[in-house]
Amino acid sequence: MLQALGLSPAEEAVYTAMLVRPSASAGELALQAGIAEAESDRILLDLAARGLVVAVNATPDSGDGNDGPPPTCYRLTPPSVALAPLLAEQRNALHLAETAFSKLTEQYRTTAAHTAGGVVEVVVGVEQVAHRFLQLQRGAQRELLVFLVGEPIAVPREDTDTSESSALERGVDFRVVADKEYLAGHEVVQDVREAVAAGLVLRLADSLPLKMVVSDRERAMVPLDMTESGGEPSAIVVHPSGLLTALVHLFEREWAQGRPMFTTGVEAHDEPASDQQPAAEELEVLALLLAGFSDRRAASELGLSIRTVERRVRRLMDLSGVESRLQLGWHAARVGWL
Repeated sequence: MLQALGLSPAEEAVYTAMLVRPSASAGELALQAGIAEAESDRILLDLAARGLVVAVNATPDSGDGNDGPPPTCYRLTPPSVALAPLLAEQRNALHLAETAFSKLTEQYRTTAAHTAGGVVEVVVGVEQVAHRFLQLQRGAQRELLVFLVGEPIAVPREDTDTSESSALERGVDFRVVADKEYLAGHEVVQDVREAVAAGLVLRLADSLPLKMVVSDRERAMVPLDMTESGGEPSAIVVHPSGLLTALVHLFEREWAQGRPMFTTGVEAHDEPASDQQPAAEELEVLALLLAGFSDRRAASELGLSIRTVERRVRRLMDLSGVESRLQLGWHAARVGWL
């Protein structure tokens, strides 16, 4: 927690230990922080030099039978006083870094604007493609627009899931259009559902022309045919230009035509019992059917039998009070199940 202010893990352990014992010796704090007394003493001297603690003379205890000098005690300086300068330093450093970043970015754009390479950057090789892809996702501050098509090639799905989670935690507006064939297998369907529960918004298309990620509408990445790079994964990174604008428009068109999937609506319960709300597993079936999947395909994707799929659909129809699947889809949209 305090490493961002320049404290090492060991220093933070000693400092937080003093929050419980605002006045203590190096030995007492070493015991509480779980470190050696010599290290505790070194850390306290360093914290004292930085004004975070103050060394005070301990009062001799004439009844302890020890004629030697009492150990030095340290008193915690109020955090509101001691940590404020460190916080101000970090804020100033961050401000300077942001200013330098803006200047370098603008300088690059000004220079690159006169060359074709400033619009399109070619990236070749698994490591380079994966690195740039993760840069785009982790660097997004406002919005991510993604086309999902086929199996991952350069970036493992687990790495993609991690960067997605990071973006959602930062409050990035995350919209995805997935090719219907992308949802191949129960594991993928479950991962997608969890991402939607975390805030990702997903729509499904019958087909998409390409894979793509657009970060903050300032840059995009599109994979290239592997045959064009001798079999190595490759991609282009598109910087601000008419081409980037066209890619954003393409996304918005497919988004407008896509079918919503796993949207957050009425709360679903894991066990239906006598509840009059659908279970999550039932909505999982309904979402695939509304996306155009057959009963057999939905059963395959979810690892179920066709009979189980039919039974879950029948229960949803009973809950809705409808007689057809068409009416069920209308009811699900009206009450916000999907």
